[in-house]
Amino acid sequence: MWRKMALGLVPFQLTSASSGSSRRGSSFAGLRWQNPARKIGTALAVLGLALAGTVRVKGTESAGQASLTVYNQMFAVVRQMIPMELKAGANHVTFTDITAHMEPDSVILRDPSGTRRLTVLEQNYRNDPVSQELLLSLNEGKTIDFVTKDKDGKDVVVQGKIVRSGYVPHYNAMNQYGPQYAMQQYGYAQGGNGQPIIEVNGKLQFSLPGMPVFPSLADDTILKPTLDWLIETDKSASAPVELSYVTGGMRWQADYNIVAPETGDVLDVVGWVTLDNQSGKSFPNARIKLMAGDVSKLQQNMNRRYGVGGGALEMEANAPGPPVTERKFDEYHLYTLERPTTLLDRETKQVEFIHASGVESHRVYVYDGVKVDQNMAGWNMESIRGNANYGTQSNPKVWVMQEFKNSAANHLGIPLPKGRVRFYRRDKDGQIEFTGENVIDHTPKDEMLRFYTGNAFDLVGERRRTYYKLDSADNWIDEAFEIKLRNHTNAPVEIRVVEHLYRWSGWEISQKSAPFEKLDSQTIEFHISVPADGESKLTYMVHYSW
Repeated sequence: MWRKMALGLVPFQLTSASSGSSRRGSSFAGLRWQNPARKIGTALAVLGLALAGTVRVKGTESAGQASLTVYNQMFAVVRQMIPMELKAGANHVTFTDITAHMEPDSVILRDPSGTRRLTVLEQNYRNDPVSQELLLSLNEGKTIDFVTKDKDGKDVVVQGKIVRSGYVPHYNAMNQYGPQYAMQQYGYAQGGNGQPIIEVNGKLQFSLPGMPVFPSLADDTILKPTLDWLIETDKSASAPVELSYVTGGMRWQADYNIVAPETGDVLDVVGWVTLDNQSGKSFPNARIKLMAGDVSKLQQNMNRRYGVGGGALEMEANAPGPPVTERKFDEYHLYTLERPTTLLDRETKQVEFIHASGVESHRVYVYDGVKVDQNMAGWNMESIRGNANYGTQSNPKVWVMQEFKNSAANHLGIPLPKGRVRFYRRDKDGQIEFTGENVIDHTPKDEMLRFYTGNAFDLVGERRRTYYKLDSADNWIDEAFEIKLRNHTNAPVEIRVVEHLYRWSGWEISQKSAPFEKLDSQTIEFHISVPADGESKLTYMVHYSW
């Protein structure tokens, strides 16, 4: 009967029960050749038995079709039906079909039929799956076998006593108990405790003498994250139970691709939903919903550790993506994938949810000419008011903005979740070229969207202060500016000039060469037409008083 397991270059190795009774002497005394390949299949079989053996109640190892609600704040709610046969009274149930990042205190277990009462008397959550380091720590003080190579390259076995296993940091606890706890744990690990000490033939060494061969798994050893329940019910029955919980390791985001023609600004808008699953569990044939909005979710005060998993884009060949429907839910918006889809662990999946053509847009040029010295960033108005040099530097760049209305009349008119927007324009040869990108926030229908896509190459601005006077006795400042706008294209353009009246809250425009619009209490905007291959000039004076 096989009873031992090894962890190393191959997943597992086993030795017979009679092989570990009389190995003593020198490090190579009593060495025997063993064939690791013969033992792998048996090891996997033992693993399967061990995993199945953790289930105390029939049918709780795997669940049926799951339903997911994924939030764009890097968490999700999982709902799954568990076939569970319970007897009246207390039942010990072990369940392993859960994610590696679940929040155990969020678990809700209920009988959806309402025909029996379920009471969870006790719940234990374990997330320390078996590993070589863990098994070494469980066997501290014991003598086990190690498989190594002799001078001829053959497998041989040497015995060694595990004096110290080598400390493995408790990463989950480090995340939960804050930076001081984490630093102490790291210090403990780095202070020498991270090295194993093995006694071989009466001598100590700070490394493993070979690949360890462990005794068989104990009943309480787990191979994957596990929930262990003590459930009391008033009736014996075999019926599904609904399990719900919150998990990390999942997120979704919206991405928009906007394509403009060679000339003009009538757009095609394509929106994608991108789902990312790094939860440690796959969800075959799942029902998926996406919640958009700023849902309040408390975060632990800790340094989170995010692993980087390999992503794979999986789309069914020659088949359209599943349609997505949208509806209002509470104070948020819910997007539902209309057909089930499989979301594998460490997979990124994309689904198209918007495809609109003929979207009318407008290109806007904006010149915000003030350039603030980095040493003056964050100054308050009193500091600004007393510094004559504040805001005298000039920014020459003219921004390119694209705007359109999210309305049904403009072939849109649905709430748009926040996400990244990429802009493309078709060239005269038909190819599309990337022209910029930005992000949008959650945008309700019938709202205007405006995006910054870059700086205009052939438009230049120049801002120069022409007058400044401060009267500290009577508490006033007069300040005047001249703004020149140059257009090096063969078509006239309109440039919106934004000016910030930053010196004080009490102001008035005493002189101006063009009308302006007040955007807020300290911002005004001029609309200036600039001829083709020409220049326009704007002047104004502002009077501050306090």
